[in-house]
Parts: sequence; structure tokens; C-alpha cells
Amino acid sequence: MAVPHGLTLDFGAVGKAFAADRAAAEASAAAGCGVLVALAGDIAVAGSVPVNGWPVRVADDHRLRPDGGLPPGQDITLRAPGGLATSCLTVRTRRMADGRTVTHIVDPRTGMPARGPWRTISVSARTCVDANAATTAALVRGHGAGGWLARHGLPARLVHADGWVHTIVGWPDDHSERPGVKVAG
Repeated sequence: MAVPHGLTLDFGAVGKAFAADRAAAEASAAAGCGVLVALAGDIAVAGSVPVNGWPVRVADDHRLRPDGGLPPGQDITLRAPGGLATSCLTVRTRRMADGRTVTHIVDPRTGMPARGPWRTISVSARTCVDANAATTAALVRGHGAGGWLARHGLPARLVHADGWVHTIVGWPDDHSERPGVKVAG
């Protein structure tokens, strides 16, 4: 398969997930203990997990709010080696000349930017690369994302464009920072 002349592909997302997996494996082997490597939202855990697990925050955005507070999200505890990734349609957007805002994730079926209904999807998987691929594929799937992830046995947190949260396949129910967030699941 060839891509049209002038088209470029960005392997940054899967490259970042691959780097997290490799760094975690190498660091764990070198240090002889468990490690967690986080690269801009892609997380890889290798080796033994601490007794209380690894605390992490899953959110739509990694940037602090204007008041310095954490963005809305969920604090969870990772209790097993593997990977965790989040993909979203709210960060890395671009405003077009006609005023439309488009995302960086393209639906290969249409050649157009992915459009939801989910604004953010986080997935836990065997590796960070697997989790990253699943989050992006699920965003592209749109309405069918939850069923597709469930059929593959992937714990996931899906945030709807309206802000409500749906969790599947044993996603941890640690706590959410924002009281009153409607959690469906």
C-alpha cells in the first residue's frame, strides 16, 4: 500500500507508547525493581508493582486549569504491569480557515477528522502500545467504541462529549476529582 505524494504520517503517538514500554522494561531490568514510565499520558509499568500500586491520574487534558488546579479526571491505582493510554479529541485540535475546529485523529474510512461522541478514551492493556492503539481505534469507531473494547476485554474509561463517564470491563473505581460527575457503567 502506498500513500499519496505529499501525505505524511505521524508515528509520534505509537512511538511514544513504544518508548514508554521499552524504557520501563529496560529500567526495571537495570534496577531490579518495578518502575512506572509516563510519557505525556502514555504509561508503562514493568516489574513488580508496589504493595499499594502506582497512583495515576486519568484526565481529558494534562495541563493545569487556569487557577492552577488539576483538570477534571479520575485518580486510579495501577496494580499490575502493563500499559495505560489516553486519546482525546479535545487536545491537539486545529481551527480551520472556515471556523471549524478539527482533531488530529483521522477516520481512515472517510479521510476526515474523528468526531465522537466520545471526547476522551483511556484504556488499560498488556502494553502501552496496545493501549494506545486501542484508544485511537475506539475514538475512530465512535458510537461502537464501548462494545468493541468490551469484546476485546479491555478495561476502559470513555468520556462523552457532554462530560458523562462510562467505564467498562473492570475499569478501577478509585475516585473522581469532581464530585457530581455522572458515572455510568
